[in-house]
Amino acid sequence: MVLVRRLIGDVIRRRRVAQGRTLREISAAARVSLGYLSEVERGRKEASSELLAAICTALDIPMSEVLRDVSDEMVRVEAAAVGALTELRPREDTRKQEAVPVG
Repeated sequence: MVLVRRLIGDVIRRRRVAQGRTLREISAAARVSLGYLSEVERGRKEASSELLAAICTALDIPMSEVLRDVSDEMVRVEAAAVGALTELRPREDTRKQEAVPVG
């Protein structure tokens, strides 16, 4: 099962790192504690919509981009899970059985 909070945290962390910014910088700009932001990035805490908006503002990116990235990642995770399940399912025998006359 995929946790949305983990995907959100992964996206936020990737965006922050890509900008070369520290947790401390973003936590100060978003007015959230360093520890809490770290927990959000690690997927251990849920980010409210207000907190997510503050983080996105601090990163200077639209929330819609973050949510789109999360959605894209969710699609990949779900597709991988479906593929794994398909591989685990027994395959049906598609050969036709012949009727054998009795007697």
